[in-house]
Amino acid sequence: MSLASGATLLVGGSDAIFGATSPSLATNSVWKLGGDLQVNRLGFGAMRITGAGVWGWPPDRDNAHKVLKRAVELGVNLIDTADAYGPETSELLIAEALHPYPAGLVIATKGGLTRPGPGSWVPNGRPEYLKGCVDKSLKRLQLERIDLYQLHRTDPKVPMAESLGALKEMQQAGKIRHVGLSEVTPEEIEQARKILPIVSVQNRYNIADRQWENTLKYCEKEGLGFMPWFPIGGGKGLKPGTAVEAAARAHNASVVQIALAWLLERSPVMLPIPGTSNMSHLEENVAAAKLKLTSDEWKQIDAG
Repeated sequence: MSLASGATLLVGGSDAIFGATSPSLATNSVWKLGGDLQVNRLGFGAMRITGAGVWGWPPDRDNAHKVLKRAVELGVNLIDTADAYGPETSELLIAEALHPYPAGLVIATKGGLTRPGPGSWVPNGRPEYLKGCVDKSLKRLQLERIDLYQLHRTDPKVPMAESLGALKEMQQAGKIRHVGLSEVTPEEIEQARKILPIVSVQNRYNIADRQWENTLKYCEKEGLGFMPWFPIGGGKGLKPGTAVEAAARAHNASVVQIALAWLLERSPVMLPIPGTSNMSHLEENVAAAKLKLTSDEWKQIDAG
């Protein structure tokens, strides 16, 4: 799949969702994951709807349901989660709030990271474990097939080919539609694609942290979706006196919205998935999709 077939303009629908006034790649575009799953490029990350430290149930379960429902009302149709978020509770909350799912909603989940305790994340890429993860995620999400299943981390104790071989089996069994990777280099993606098709990559990326720039460029070249986690970078690069703050003043927007707009304009393969458990933050994030930075603003922010 090339960029030309992966990124298309959503005629009319995006204007209605985001209030855009004129077509542009940043505000009106969608992406087709795997060439067939059409999603609006600004998605929602469901890690933060869990309890403190991404552990256990949230203090206000009803609020988590409301945030998820509101995200869909605002036009979000790509929700990213993982069995490690909670663990398990993020997937369960999604099903509680949204099942039966509206047509066109893509739920992407991940497996391959275990949670021995709060603050602890340990890879497990054993084939039988991963196959069990897929089955359990299907049950929690109340799905017959997962549209996008991502290997959350490669396990240094298990050859990646063995882990991906297990996901290929689940794909052949009809339990997974598409497969993605997380925290990988271009070389690792190349190796993975010799085993099965890869449609997306989820690496950390934001204005202040571009360690995975080469992976992003690979995704652009090969037409793979790039889902930047930690897209705001914890506020780094969004401090007073920066080009981000200047653009925020010019557009009467928040620095967070400018950071998301910058990501969307950075590349047509970019699929930011900002997460929150706060309704107003959610609405602020989604509204960022209608912003259009000037060429000079974008370059100044890009230059840091």
